[in-house]
Amino acid sequence: MIFSEDDYRFMYAALQEASLALEEEEVPVGCVVVHDNRIIGRGYNQNIKLNDPTAHAEMIAITAASNHLHSSRLNECTLYCTLEPCLMCTGAIIHSRIKKLIFAAFDPKAGCCGSVCNHAGDGRFNHKVEVYSGLMETESLFLLKNFFEKLRN
Repeated sequence: MIFSEDDYRFMYAALQEASLALEEEEVPVGCVVVHDNRIIGRGYNQNIKLNDPTAHAEMIAITAASNHLHSSRLNECTLYCTLEPCLMCTGAIIHSRIKKLIFAAFDPKAGCCGSVCNHAGDGRFNHKVEVYSGLMETESLFLLKNFFEKLRN
């Protein structure tokens, strides 16, 4: 897929969210939800800060977007994330009926949109998400690699 200028702009916003996570010494993953070419939900990983294993960037952004639209259905929305969503987040993406998912980097240990499994593209669920990957992958991996290298030292 050839990504649009808007796709780059929104993924850059997700990377800014990931930078907020990095500042708080959380795994640097960021996410935005877009509706009608406007960001209506933002999130970054806050698992440690909130003592909550469900406080992933995607979950926070989906909740914010749902509150903005006053609806649990996000059918006309696109979710941009700096890392391939895990099982929990992929489930939330499916249940919220998000139309399109664009993520930067694959997660070979926990990703459920093509790496470990592909629940987002599994036709057996009641909703199928359009999934695209690789947008600003280098920038996302840079944040993640630096975070984990620093953590190990």
